[in-house]
Amino acid sequence: MMDEAGVDPRDQLKRVLRLPDAVFLVVASVIGSGIFLTPGAVAALLPHPGWILAAWLAGGALSLAGALTNAELGAMFPRAGGDYVYLREGVHPAAGFMVGWLGFGVIYTGTIAAVAAAFAEASVISLGWSPDWVLPLAIGVTVLCSILNYIGVQWGALTNNVTSVVKLAALCAFAMLGFALGEGSWERLMAPAEGAASGVTVSSFALAMSPVLFSYLGWNATVYVASEIRDPGRNVPQSLFLGLGLCTAVYLLINVLYLYALPMAELRGVQDAGTATATRLFGGAAAVAVSLFVLISIFGTLNATVMVGPRIAYAMALDGLFVSRAGRVTSAFQTPGTAIVVQAIVSTGLLVVLRSFPSALEFTTFAILLAGVADVIALFALRKRQPDRPRPYRAWGYPWTPGLYCLVCAGLALSLGLQKPMESGVALALVLCGLPCYVALQRRSLVI
Repeated sequence: MMDEAGVDPRDQLKRVLRLPDAVFLVVASVIGSGIFLTPGAVAALLPHPGWILAAWLAGGALSLAGALTNAELGAMFPRAGGDYVYLREGVHPAAGFMVGWLGFGVIYTGTIAAVAAAFAEASVISLGWSPDWVLPLAIGVTVLCSILNYIGVQWGALTNNVTSVVKLAALCAFAMLGFALGEGSWERLMAPAEGAASGVTVSSFALAMSPVLFSYLGWNATVYVASEIRDPGRNVPQSLFLGLGLCTAVYLLINVLYLYALPMAELRGVQDAGTATATRLFGGAAAVAVSLFVLISIFGTLNATVMVGPRIAYAMALDGLFVSRAGRVTSAFQTPGTAIVVQAIVSTGLLVVLRSFPSALEFTTFAILLAGVADVIALFALRKRQPDRPRPYRAWGYPWTPGLYCLVCAGLALSLGLQKPMESGVALALVLCGLPCYVALQRRSLVI
């Protein structure tokens, strides 16, 4: 149920987020653990610095293609829920439910589990604690971020803004000082890894894109909170493009720094490329400072992810397709409190099952690619079924750009499914579990 502007009159969330808040939500969602913890895995799969930079550039380009699609959809339907709303309106309520189930139950809860695990693993290493502390610490930081977002969207937005400014300033300073004062070598950007195969196969590049795409996760964060953004027809598209542009530029800059500082043999498989680079360029004291910054950065991403995910469950609950209380806004804080609590519970369950960062990464990336395909299907369907609906922004390059984005996402999902069958299979199984739930909800006309 929506008015002509695409706004759901049942939605009680307030429009309090400005354009800078929306841009920094994207930055906070994207720049977190990925830029520090995944470059070693990317380098282990690709034999030459040129291919590594190409993978990170391809991740930014693919995300931009997705942003073009989401910019049109988000400006057309400026409400909570993101692609749940687009598939429901463009294809069928069942399709909307399935992608909403995918987004909330797999992508966002899986991302929270992955980022919380990364935070805990990095903390345990920095503090010299026993690995037995990883799981309790990951659960604890998940609960903390959930509390912050429960007590008010503006508290969550303020945390995002502060951590985003710190991230951007610190990463740029790290790179500039590293190039100016560190003892690296530009020749390393031209030297392949010793003993590595000379060529790159389609499967190895596709597998390398998994950690890259995970590192870009969050570029579409603002479409899920569109009902809380002022002037969404203008600010939703701008926040996607500005936020993603900043993140892509920083990612390329920092990867050039890694390659400048570390020989390929050292970069390949390193757990924390940021700390290893700081140690090589500036010594142990700098490594301690970078380790602390890594924790702040990961915490900022975790907080932003916790903010976004509950809006999917909230939108589904408004349509009677989720726990009914999840569609209510807390009177004291004006936040979807029940949805935040449910998300925290599911994320904690995934932490217990997956436990480690790498497993959660593959699990989540497979689901992200499926959601990318769904977004394009919604765009094409809405262009055909609702051609006269107002569109404050129209996707550039339609139909070729979104079509190419859809094909690439489908191809990468297939490749990842073949190479990581366990993690992809768990994600697909959770998605398919949504079908009987939808049927039951429709038949009984009530919620679980």
